[in-house]
Amino acid sequence: MRAVIQRVTHASVTINGAVKSAIGNGYLVLLGCENADTEEDIQWLAKKICNLRVFDDENGVMNKSVLDVGGDILVVSQFTLWASYKKGNRPSYLRAGSHEVTVPLYERFLKVVEEQLGKPVAAGEFGAEMKVELLNDGPVTICMDTKNKE
Repeated sequence: MRAVIQRVTHASVTINGAVKSAIGNGYLVLLGCENADTEEDIQWLAKKICNLRVFDDENGVMNKSVLDVGGDILVVSQFTLWASYKKGNRPSYLRAGSHEVTVPLYERFLKVVEEQLGKPVAAGEFGAEMKVELLNDGPVTICMDTKNKE
């Protein structure tokens, strides 16, 4: 699994002109799955994201997690995170997971993050044409790949 985590003051997903999900202070997580992803990847990434300390403490040091600040999380499926750009100028998405594999992975990831966050997680709609709006706070943007844990 690959994720791009952005600390935001607000973020939303609009589909066909209607806002599907919106959050305030927290994370916008763009999530890409591949066929080789497992429950272990889901558990590791969800825990890492929820415990990532990139919110300021009382001294202005990034020392608090989204859990510590009571923030929200919006997760948007993003197969383009698996783009291969090594050959030519048109990206290949061969490593992006198949619909049959990635939909259950995405839905399971949402549930695990909800369990760890202790409240509902906002989400986009898998496979939909979405407009994502955000105000990146900092800016703080972190990229994670469960195949590069060490």
